[in-house]
Amino acid sequence: MRLCCCLPLISKGASKEYCRMKPLLLLFVALATFGFSLAVAVPAESQSDDETETPKNGSDMVVTVDDLQRLGLPNLNQTVRDYYESGADQEQTLYENTAAFKRWRLLYRVLVDVVNRKTTTTMLGKEVSMPLGIAPSAMQKMANSIGEVGTATASQEAGTVMILSTLSSTSIEDLRKAAPNATLWLQLYVFKNRTVTEELLYRAYCANFSAVVLTVDAPTWGQRIVDVRNAFKIPEGITLGNFEESVYSNFDSKSKSGSGLTKYTNDFFDPSLTWESVQWLKNATTLPIVLKGIITPEDAELAAHYGVKAIIVSNHGGRQLDGSPATIEALSSVVKAVRERLEVYLDGGVRTGTDVIKALALGAKAVFVGRPALWGLAYNGTDGVRKMLDIFRTEINRTLALMGHSSVFTLRPQDVIRQERYGHL
Repeated sequence: MRLCCCLPLISKGASKEYCRMKPLLLLFVALATFGFSLAVAVPAESQSDDETETPKNGSDMVVTVDDLQRLGLPNLNQTVRDYYESGADQEQTLYENTAAFKRWRLLYRVLVDVVNRKTTTTMLGKEVSMPLGIAPSAMQKMANSIGEVGTATASQEAGTVMILSTLSSTSIEDLRKAAPNATLWLQLYVFKNRTVTEELLYRAYCANFSAVVLTVDAPTWGQRIVDVRNAFKIPEGITLGNFEESVYSNFDSKSKSGSGLTKYTNDFFDPSLTWESVQWLKNATTLPIVLKGIITPEDAELAAHYGVKAIIVSNHGGRQLDGSPATIEALSSVVKAVRERLEVYLDGGVRTGTDVIKALALGAKAVFVGRPALWGLAYNGTDGVRKMLDIFRTEINRTLALMGHSSVFTLRPQDVIRQERYGHL
């Protein structure tokens, strides 16, 4: 039984009032002795600010990566938002990248001791805190004025990898200065003028970058319809940080209609790359080479033959060839083709920790995320990217426990199953 009574606060000068209330107080003490609970109502004026504070609206809480998307995108102007969110043509592959993960289900074991869990792994021999890094995204200052510096700072604190885009809005040198201990890789487009590319490679080496990530799925630019309709160009005040005071630093005036970026890339990037270009790149730098954009086992075999250290199973976030398969669907055949001769990573459509675990079970060493980092930036700068990485780490850790694993190294293909195979378990 619960009794509630409003008792006045007793001050030093309230002795008469206390005497008058003493019998009632004694009654309450007696009742409490026999197991009754008492609730004392404190006058409103004596409550602390914390007690009267209105709780935050639940819709404003960031619990998932989808929350960052929902709360971050409204902070961008429509043209920038369209640029980051769009895919090629009818956006079939953009949609499939995310949807395909839902067709894979996780199997779990029970009565397994999972008290001591670790999410750590290695990428190109470097220990990282979790099997997730940040994929290259161009011109991040469009999402937030801190741009790539915010992303690098958060990845440095999280102990994971960030890949810097050739088309970044922060230079190689400025990023290293801002994040001196970050594990940074350089994403590379090869320019028709190879001297420009060689200079980028040298600058990355001098700035202690750890790898070069050659994008191989862009012999020409995919058609992003909304960019064409928006006549996309860099917003005022933002330049390509690696090409300041250069013909390469701005493409605002490169196209009278349609996307200025498409005109820029088609004018300056080399569409004639072959597998011999990979050998040229190996000769041009001592940094390990990663190929980004592999989707078939045949190309994975060639990558191993040419001695690259890793490949990223990627379709450019659904922004190049529309109708190409979702990366999670292509992963298994690529992994089987290379047979551990090089490391295999994946990007495209990763939105949850369970997505990460599915990719690892199917043979990926790690995954990369692009848009989620941009959503974090748009939501709250560096803190937003920190939040994104924290969400993924927490979800990876929890998923391992629920599946009966203590480490990412024990995951195997038998831990996942395609939805249509339920009847064959």
